[in-house]
Amino acid sequence: MIAKHFTIPVFIPMEACPFQCIYCDQEKISGHAHIPDAGEIQNIIQKHLSTIPFGSEIEVGFFGGTFTGLPIVMQKHLLETVKPFILQQKVKSIRLSTRPDFIDNEKLLLLKNNNVETIELGAQSMDDEVLRRSGRGHKAEVISKAAEMISGFGFRLGLQMMIGLPGDSEEKSLNTAKKFVGLMAKDVRIYPTLVIKGTPLEKLYRAGKFIPLSLDEAVEQTAAIFPVFENAGVNIIRTGLHPSEGFLDNSELVAGPFHVSFKELVLTQIWNDRLRKIENPDNFDEITISVPKKQINAAVGYSGKNRNMLKQKFRKVRFVADPSLQNREYNVDYR
Repeated sequence: MIAKHFTIPVFIPMEACPFQCIYCDQEKISGHAHIPDAGEIQNIIQKHLSTIPFGSEIEVGFFGGTFTGLPIVMQKHLLETVKPFILQQKVKSIRLSTRPDFIDNEKLLLLKNNNVETIELGAQSMDDEVLRRSGRGHKAEVISKAAEMISGFGFRLGLQMMIGLPGDSEEKSLNTAKKFVGLMAKDVRIYPTLVIKGTPLEKLYRAGKFIPLSLDEAVEQTAAIFPVFENAGVNIIRTGLHPSEGFLDNSELVAGPFHVSFKELVLTQIWNDRLRKIENPDNFDEITISVPKKQINAAVGYSGKNRNMLKQKFRKVRFVADPSLQNREYNVDYR
């Protein structure tokens, strides 16, 4: 039996980042305002460990900021804070996120010697024009070089992408996904661009110079990207931003395709694109659709969307689990 995997998140907001990307306010996005000290980190880890089932595979993840942009002394301090848990075999490894232009051999050697197994790069796009208009401060070739170095050092590579950035398009996002696959990414995160209060993007939005994707557009584009990663065996570990308090009460979210169940909407859309091809030329009254057990909720659809779509063609629509089916295979029985 494969052990369940858990990541204990520790947030280190944008103190280490010298840039302000056009969409970014990490304090509002992560809901954290300072780098936690050793005691806080240990408390975070202990609290999570008390809720994680025995025998699980556990890693500590440093997220939210540019880890390798921190002073070396601070990087060592943070990594050493986790070390006792690794020595006690309570935690297996460390994951962290950083920028591609803050990767070099010296930094990678430090991470390699301090229990880091996974490095995620905030790549966002592989299109130079999108990167320029988003204020990223580097070109796509920097992402490629950093990704190759990370893999070359034996780390697990994660890449984060955003859709709907200034100058972006569905074609460019699909091209970014394909290039991520070519860079041998093992994990990816997909985020739709949101307009956050106090960011340069808000000014563009208020001036009518930026229009975010609608929720439907973001769902459809992400649904088109999913198969690129799935077919290549890339693990999609996050779809859509985590719903922080400022997003839920709209105090920080100005505009954009935010939804607390964004991933469910995407999975629903993928099945919708498949099931809408089912026709009823012989006027059958009922239809039963067999799908893999793990896919049944997505096949039925968020709020029953796909079932309701088929009810326009059939009086009765049933979904049943079939353990012999895999991925998104399905069989149809007409009555």
